[in-house]
Amino acid sequence: MTRTRIGALALALTATVSLSACGGGGDDPLAKNPGDGGTAAPAGTITVGSADFSESKLLAHLYTGALKDKGVAVNPPRLGIGAREVYLKGLDDGSITVVPEYTGALALFYDKNFTGTDPNEVYSHLESSLPANLQVLQPSAAEDKDCLAVTKETAQSKSLRTVGDLAKVSGDMTLGAPSEFKSRPQGVPGLESTYGITFKDVRSLNGQALVQALTNGQVQAANIFTTDPAFTQHGLVPLEDDKGLFGSQNVVPLVTKEVAANAQAVEALDALSKSLTTKDLQDMLTKVDVEHADPAQVAQEYLAAHKGN
Repeated sequence: MTRTRIGALALALTATVSLSACGGGGDDPLAKNPGDGGTAAPAGTITVGSADFSESKLLAHLYTGALKDKGVAVNPPRLGIGAREVYLKGLDDGSITVVPEYTGALALFYDKNFTGTDPNEVYSHLESSLPANLQVLQPSAAEDKDCLAVTKETAQSKSLRTVGDLAKVSGDMTLGAPSEFKSRPQGVPGLESTYGITFKDVRSLNGQALVQALTNGQVQAANIFTTDPAFTQHGLVPLEDDKGLFGSQNVVPLVTKEVAANAQAVEALDALSKSLTTKDLQDMLTKVDVEHADPAQVAQEYLAAHKGN
């Protein structure tokens, strides 16, 4: 995609700030080997990275464990790197070589004009839109989509069943969402252009802070992913995306060409994708986010239970 010189500079500055926020000096998640002055990781090893939210970190543990179980040389995962604009730089410089992604969001990242929602169409378009150094492997049936959620009380009092229903009441509501939701096409701009929805205010919130803000009334709607255990834990109501703004979001490994040429690695990751379901993710995230289990252990237990599947 093209950018003006000012836009490119702004993106570079954003990436710099994001990396600093993830950890300074030797703790930088995108450092070649944290603390060793930037020496590259051993040739032939695979490094899985993740974005800075719990599901991405869990998936990184699953990918790392699946690769290790297959006998592939793999480094410990590099977790919590940041937003997509940041961790893609790690794939470019080789500091990470695999990252869990979502088909629709990634397709739209590379082609802002793409409007497809059919899963096969989205995946095919994504394949053709990727830079030459990257490739997606087999997508999973597990799908984690953006969702606008409200409490049962709000849904009942404002007669909300679909996202479109928000148009008549959103002017009196505050939306809680991760900071990047404010500017991405499938976020606030998309809600305005597709649904005519404009909120009174948008607050930047993540994780449990976002769920708590929704349940205690600080925000009246929230951007929560469909696999979030908050739906069962708090009885939240997901609003139907009646105009398909959020598209298809199947979990898929995004890898470098070097990894794509490694038959053992591809076999390991494809087998995991074949077994993984949305319910699996919700169950594992309940253990991690609600019961505070170790995500590496949760991933290991899942892989052990699904060997040979």
